[in-house]
Amino acid sequence: MSLALAYARFKLLEIFRIPVSFFGVLCPPLIAVTFFVLPLNGDDPLVSTMVLGSMAVFGVVIICIMEYAADASQDRETPWYQYLRTLPAGPVPQFLGRVLFSLVMIVLSVGPAMIVGALFTEATASATQILAAAGVLVLAVVPFSLIGLAAGYAIPPKSAVAVGQLLFLPLAFGGGLFSDPYNLPGFIEVISPYLPTRGIGDLMWYSLGGPSPNPLALVMLVVWTVAMAAVAAWAYRRDEGRRYR
Repeated sequence: MSLALAYARFKLLEIFRIPVSFFGVLCPPLIAVTFFVLPLNGDDPLVSTMVLGSMAVFGVVIICIMEYAADASQDRETPWYQYLRTLPAGPVPQFLGRVLFSLVMIVLSVGPAMIVGALFTEATASATQILAAAGVLVLAVVPFSLIGLAAGYAIPPKSAVAVGQLLFLPLAFGGGLFSDPYNLPGFIEVISPYLPTRGIGDLMWYSLGGPSPNPLALVMLVVWTVAMAAVAAWAYRRDEGRRYR
């Protein structure tokens, strides 16, 4: 665990030294709340609370997919990371360090957005609901970080950022994070349960007092997690084989 903590600290110091990257990661949830949630603020506390929950999930999605895809692809080209991969500790401490790094970034990113939402909307939640929602966000790190890692190790570094951008927006819209998830238009309603964002979204909304999750969406969330873990492991081994064998 000490290696994971050291790696997480290294990643935090690295991003803090690049203000553009730091604020580029932290600002999207706050911007989304400011421009999409506050102007449409209604009188229904449950709706306001669920919308803020959607924005929290959006923050996790963008941090995990964009950071992991860009970070993993760029790290592959750096001498320091290539040296780390030759050490006997293996990839597990680095992965755990990335997860810890993501959790810190999620707190720094989602926290201000939720504070603004709590102050200027009708959203309300009990302590139990807040803890449950926080648990959902921690759970969300796993599938979306695996999606980011799969992209980061499978795709050339110059393309990874673009692919990450192409991934998170369709996943966010298709999962119902930017609209009423129970009244989606046309084909989006058909494909929504098959996207990982819908499974996490359903858990988030349920934790805040919304309807029970769609069983199909939960099953597909597990399928996505297992599939992306397999793809990430395959891509990592393929990259390792190219460089060190």
